[in-house]
Amino acid sequence: MAADIDEQPAGYERLLSTEHATAIAQVAAAVARRRPRHVVFTARGTSDHAALYAAYLTEIRLGLPAGLASPSAVTLFGARPDLSDALVVGVSQSGGSPDLAEVLRAARASGALTLAVTNNPDSPLVETAELSVDIAAGHERAVAATKTYSAELLALLMLVEGVRAGDGTLPAEERDALARLPELAARTLADDTPARLAPRYRFAGQLVTTGRGYAYPTAREAALKLMETSYLPALAFSGADLLHGPLAMTDPDVPVLAVVGSGPGGTSMREVLPRLGERRADVVVVGSADVGETRMAVPDVDERYAPLLDILPLQRLALSLALARGEDPDAPRGLKKVTATM
Repeated sequence: MAADIDEQPAGYERLLSTEHATAIAQVAAAVARRRPRHVVFTARGTSDHAALYAAYLTEIRLGLPAGLASPSAVTLFGARPDLSDALVVGVSQSGGSPDLAEVLRAARASGALTLAVTNNPDSPLVETAELSVDIAAGHERAVAATKTYSAELLALLMLVEGVRAGDGTLPAEERDALARLPELAARTLADDTPARLAPRYRFAGQLVTTGRGYAYPTAREAALKLMETSYLPALAFSGADLLHGPLAMTDPDVPVLAVVGSGPGGTSMREVLPRLGERRADVVVVGSADVGETRMAVPDVDERYAPLLDILPLQRLALSLALARGEDPDAPRGLKKVTATM
């Protein structure tokens, strides 16, 4: 897991290379030509959080309605929704889950434009879809996904911005900003704050993660990593939903990881932090916003890019906490790399 985490700056650089950037641009141009009226994502687990990030991007940057499909509606209940004006995107590290392939198969039969985003260009998901994007993360050793998640985020960002450009080619300003990501990711990973904070949660019985907007998928992915590697029950809430009831469960014995950036989503979280303070919750802020007594600081970037950096210290924290609790993060009990669901 440590090796996979450390490879992420190189993964960003690889995806931004001319070879892979051109391939994603060609797919984005094909999508733009079809002019879909809405976008549906289908995914499981970690990839579901990457898909949620892409749904935010789609609605904010493209102005198109976006949502996450329920695969069981197709595979268990036999539903065949009319997706003739849609782009349907399957997001999967392995591309091997039968239910995601079935969703794309049914969508394509109804006239949808289908796209597979995966780390395996020879997978059943790619064979089913009309278009595909290779996230080019390379072999992932650990069961808990880390570098494939961040590669999905970057590939989906490049795809959406390419569609927005119309011809798939990112504007020069966008390319220049993205070119800084590998160095910023390496700088973020060099910070040892996550390892120093891990003992703080060694005996925690449960934990809450929270964020708004682009940060909400990060909060969900962080909760999943903590559950996978440390078996620590972790509940993820949007900052808004946290105030609608779950806030009552927070107290000094329930730690909170709050993802807070410098954009609109982060600004809205400034309403949440004082309420957590009233509950005397143990709060650690993750992100670029200079708020809170304890922070895992991340370089300040455009809020769209922040999830590509914010997740890195949280992955480090999950790894360090698992070791502190005497667990093996490379072999989570009951889990395997590819989970086939129907």
